[in-house]
Amino acid sequence: MTLANISQVEYPEIAPRLRPHFPDKKDFTVPTIIQPDGTYMMDSLVIANELEKQHPEPSLHLDEPYRLKYIDALRDAFEAIRPLYILAVPKRLLKEVNMEYWLRTRSEAVGMPLEKYVEENSGPHVWENAAPHLQKITEMLKENDKGIFFFGDKVSYVDFTHAGFLIMFRALGEDIWQPLLKAFGDPDLHLRFLEALKPWTENIN
Repeated sequence: MTLANISQVEYPEIAPRLRPHFPDKKDFTVPTIIQPDGTYMMDSLVIANELEKQHPEPSLHLDEPYRLKYIDALRDAFEAIRPLYILAVPKRLLKEVNMEYWLRTRSEAVGMPLEKYVEENSGPHVWENAAPHLQKITEMLKENDKGIFFFGDKVSYVDFTHAGFLIMFRALGEDIWQPLLKAFGDPDLHLRFLEALKPWTENIN
C-alpha cells in the first residue's frame, strides 16, 4: 500500500488529481492512499480502518465511542477559535497558489469576507469559549495513567489526530500557540504528549 505524497499537492490540485479515481464523489480530501491493486482510498478514518484490517497489530485502537468523544470536543474547539486561525492559516502557512482557494471556500463557509468575519468575531471571548472544549480533551488525556497517550502507553488514531491539531497551531506562531496551551488548562501535559510522539512526528514541518 502506498501513501500519496500530499506534501506535493496544493489545494487547487486536489480535486483534478482525485476526481478520475472517485467519479461518484463531489468533495475530495487528503490524505489519499493507493492500494496494491491500484485503487485509491480517501478519508483518514476510512484509511485507518483499512490499515487496521490489513495490519491489526499494533492496533490503532479505533474505539468508536472514545474517538467520537474526542472529535466532538475538537470540533467545538475549532469552531470557537475559528476567528483566530481562519486568516492566520493563509497568511502564515500557505503558499501563494493556495490563497484564492482558501479565501474563497472559507468565505463561503462563514457567509462573509474573512476580514469582516474576523473583525466581528475576534476578542478575548474566543479563548474563553474554547477553553471548556479544550479542557475536555485534557481530561481525556489524563484518564489513563499508564502513560502519556490517550490509551496510556499505547499510541492510537486519536493520538495522531490530536498531534496534528497541536502541530498546526504551533506552526501558526507563539501569539496563537501559547494562548491555546493555556486554554487547555494543563500546558505541560500537551507539551509532554508532543515530545512523546516525536518518533512519529519529527519529520512534519
